[in-house]
Amino acid sequence: MTLDIIILAAGQGKRMYSSKPKVLHRVGPYVLLEHVYRTARELTPDKIQVVYGHGGEQVRAAMPHLEVTWIEQAEQRGTGHAVAQVLPCLNHDGTVLILYGDVPLITASTLRRLLAIGDTVAERLNVLTVHLENPYGYGRIIRDARGEVTRIVEEKDADSVQKDIHEVNTGILCTSAAWLRQWVRQLQNQNSQQEYYLTDIIGMAVRDKVPVHTVMPDGCEEVMGVNNRTQLATLERAYQRRQARSLLARGVTLRDPERIDLRGEVILEGQDVEIDIDVILEGRVRLGQGVRIGPHVVLRDTHIGDHTEILAYSLVEQATIGAACRIGPYARIRPDTTLADQVHIGNFVEIKKTTIGTGSKVNHLSYIGDACVGQKVNIGAGTITCNYDGVNKHQTLIEDGAFIGSDTQLVAPVRVEKNATIGAGSTITRDAPADALTLSRSAQKTIDGWKRPEKKA
Repeated sequence: MTLDIIILAAGQGKRMYSSKPKVLHRVGPYVLLEHVYRTARELTPDKIQVVYGHGGEQVRAAMPHLEVTWIEQAEQRGTGHAVAQVLPCLNHDGTVLILYGDVPLITASTLRRLLAIGDTVAERLNVLTVHLENPYGYGRIIRDARGEVTRIVEEKDADSVQKDIHEVNTGILCTSAAWLRQWVRQLQNQNSQQEYYLTDIIGMAVRDKVPVHTVMPDGCEEVMGVNNRTQLATLERAYQRRQARSLLARGVTLRDPERIDLRGEVILEGQDVEIDIDVILEGRVRLGQGVRIGPHVVLRDTHIGDHTEILAYSLVEQATIGAACRIGPYARIRPDTTLADQVHIGNFVEIKKTTIGTGSKVNHLSYIGDACVGQKVNIGAGTITCNYDGVNKHQTLIEDGAFIGSDTQLVAPVRVEKNATIGAGSTITRDAPADALTLSRSAQKTIDGWKRPEKKA
């Protein structure tokens, strides 16, 4: 039996007050539509059709990687009208599942339960409903004395008694392609909005004696939609709580699960990982055994080795950090950087496109860019590799055991050979030989009779 999935994504989202279509706003690492698409893919459907409308070309241009059939709803006349645009593209038989591009947190497990209920695919209509404390804005589920669903009444068409009902329609449903075709073609727009409501097919199913089954999601956040920035922020927190629960279940210690943002994927390569407050993890982050991440750290597409500690307010992006390293606080590790084991990068140090060997230290207030640093090198405070001549970048080579004194400028291209020592305050423009002291300083002078200027009255 085939499975077609329709994702309705034609809404403009006027209350977002944005130049972007609503489905291109982001929760976690993905835009709303991609969340729904990724969940749909977990169900291994035969087809996924996305109905777009407002800003459609912008949506398609932003998501060319989606393996879907794009279908335009040129005029927005309701959800039933949107589904009508897809009818010619559906498989002749099988099941159709309808999802919404602005309901990003729906889970595959809930949808599998929705698809499974009922005796036969051809004779059922399955609807996802939810109980809400405040059901305002949602269509109410109307049941008869036996508890059977008879219809759905939209908020704007509901009377005072119906508005007191707390079981509401989420819009997510599945049925056979044959019944869907028949019911959608019969939809009328005799309502306050003069739109074709897909929910009207519930009453048609009851009329045609097709069983209407309801399923509830595992959590209310699964069926929350986005119409404004407040709802978007609410869903972001719900998504982050879900991510935090996942990390906790995998053995990660979170100092405060309410204050972590995971905007990608965490791959655990060991146990006993600890993450402090207000940490942001983006892209693919790999964490080894016993890694400790301090507060307010940002990690992006980075591999952290066993027993390494990243201290507060550090930023590490597209880098590989070895085992037993100590980074920060306030360090910045930029892309294409590789640190071997037992490397120390201290406060207010920036490393860019550099490899640093085992046991080396750059502890204070330095910039090391486009460099290759050997093992057991000590780089003093205020050291700069002058890698840019205004047109091209050049490399600095610092070999094993070198000692770079504080406030040194290494003007690339330049080599500091093995066990060389550079005196503090030097500007090095030529290679420094091994096992020797190299320095460049002007003679110290004292000016007799000089007086410090005084502030004029």
